[in-house]
Amino acid sequence: MPTTLISGANRGIGLELARQYLADGWRVIATCRHPDSATELQALAQPTLEMHALDVTDHGAIDGLAGRLEHVPIDLLLNNAGIIGPVPVAEHIERQHFGNIDYELWQQVLHTNTFAPIKMAEALLPNVLAGEKKKIVTLSSTVGSITERDTPAFAYATSKAAVNKAMTVLASQLRPQGVIVALMCPGYVKTRLNFGTADVEAQDSVAGMRALIGAFTLADTGSFRRYNGDVIGW
Repeated sequence: MPTTLISGANRGIGLELARQYLADGWRVIATCRHPDSATELQALAQPTLEMHALDVTDHGAIDGLAGRLEHVPIDLLLNNAGIIGPVPVAEHIERQHFGNIDYELWQQVLHTNTFAPIKMAEALLPNVLAGEKKKIVTLSSTVGSITERDTPAFAYATSKAAVNKAMTVLASQLRPQGVIVALMCPGYVKTRLNFGTADVEAQDSVAGMRALIGAFTLADTGSFRRYNGDVIGW
């Protein structure tokens, strides 16, 4: 039975990832900050689901999780946890606009979207190496593409551009060990982190991403794909 670890699995895309992988017969290790109040995730309860409390901005907590999971093979590490900023997004996005930038907020977004996925990969690499599939996939965004988007949300856009670069560096470093590292944009999904104009259902996004992830080989390491298979320009 293959195993995936999904961060931020309590709602939205992360919850749907957990739901679909469980339905497909995977063991799912789901993390979120407060599992006790993650009622939708709890509702998925079955023998192949385990939940762990984790704030991905707490590097000590990530190391602690890695310690608890020592010797547990992880076929697919899914870095899903991420933020745009405070919600509702539309009421706070001006804090990311030039002339009114909230630098403390920018730091928070970078810690969550850029530093955390790399720290997760560092801490859990032994688990990934012990798995058969050896895949690390990070959910990014087209907003992080320099060539495709010019969205003026400084914190979010730069955090995604930075994690894109970080993961391409990681891909080249882990290739000799047979680890596939990839980035995916789930599309503009109908979650609470949008401006009300999202046009992609979570189940469709996740189904598309899962099909691509399942087919990834070392030839795809370092790639950046949209959920529908499109290659995204850097």
